[in-house]
Amino acid sequence: MQHRIIVLGAGYTGAFAAGRLARRLRREDVAITLVNAEPDFVERVRNHELAAGRELRHRPLAGMLAGTGVELRLARVTGVDVDRGAVAVRDADGDGELEYDTLVYALGSRWNDQGVPGTAEHAHEIAGRPGALRVRERLARLDAGQHVVVVGGGLTGIEAATEIAEARPDLDVALAARGGLGDWLSPKGRTHLRKVFDRLGITAHEHADVTAVAADRVITADGGSLPAALTVWTTGFAVHPIARATGLEVTGTGRIVVDGTMRSVSHPDVYAIGDAAMVTGPGGKPLRMSCASGTPTAWQAADAIAARLTGGKLPNVPIRYFNQCISLGRREGLIQYVTADDRAVGAALTGRLAAVYKELVCKGAAWAVANPTFGLPARRRAVRTPAAAATTAPADPAAEAAA
Repeated sequence: MQHRIIVLGAGYTGAFAAGRLARRLRREDVAITLVNAEPDFVERVRNHELAAGRELRHRPLAGMLAGTGVELRLARVTGVDVDRGAVAVRDADGDGELEYDTLVYALGSRWNDQGVPGTAEHAHEIAGRPGALRVRERLARLDAGQHVVVVGGGLTGIEAATEIAEARPDLDVALAARGGLGDWLSPKGRTHLRKVFDRLGITAHEHADVTAVAADRVITADGGSLPAALTVWTTGFAVHPIARATGLEVTGTGRIVVDGTMRSVSHPDVYAIGDAAMVTGPGGKPLRMSCASGTPTAWQAADAIAARLTGGKLPNVPIRYFNQCISLGRREGLIQYVTADDRAVGAALTGRLAAVYKELVCKGAAWAVANPTFGLPARRRAVRTPAAAATTAPADPAAEAAA
């Protein structure tokens, strides 16, 4: 009987994990199903480009998975029963259920309105493709001189503001940041960021805590307001709510608690990767929600599952950061080098070369999804204990490796 592996979500992490598992295990031993609501792979790190009007490459998942043996199931996940080992889905034919022996949870995250009044009604998000397309449509209807306010001074907010300002120089673009502009960057990085904002004509409202959003403005904590024909909300991400409803052990924010191999600490037949997982990185700090964090967790989980099923050696590769890659429109970029635990160091790459670097990173991330062994040959190994290997090993990976 084949070992049934179900991967939920075909973003960077889910699609990568499914493809890597398919190249690690014999097809006759496993049935790998990738469940996703859309037929196309979405380059989430380019949503700000899509929102600003750029045409992106069409990437059908069926083509990316061709020849791997992974079955693509187009359906929306509506629930997970971890006690019965079943996933509830809804597709064009109605409701259904998929049973699993091993589950990889990669449903990721969505925008987080932080509970700010008026945000859900009046603000737009770019965390998902539908939201980015709505921003794109709204921008196309704006007349010259109208105001666009991007709320959130993190990476997504900076990229959105610069992309929109470059694509629509006739608009009045502003960014509202709770802290200082790029205050986590090195002095060189902050200086370059301000230079680009000045060149693009972006107004930075620093230490501006947005407390409400109206149809034509945003309200700040000091009682002021910023005119906004379009408000783009980029203040962070929230985990898909299904995670909290599964019965898995989760954090207060709904992220699934995992060990060093991305295995749930409460249910050993479940792995969580990407934004949905609470992964401890260098210095005991949780990894931030990002593609830079997600792909290594997918790699770790896929290799751990394959090792447990085949009796191989568990992976023990520390996950660390190297840099933060920020696009500042199509012609400018900022590569901020960081410590292993994501703190900025003095070195930073700026300008056109940084833009090229960021573009290569984006292309590389999409390429890795279709080439999860990075172009290297992979030996498909036989599953040693098809029905039980993934659930009987100790939860502590260190103890398991020593056994």
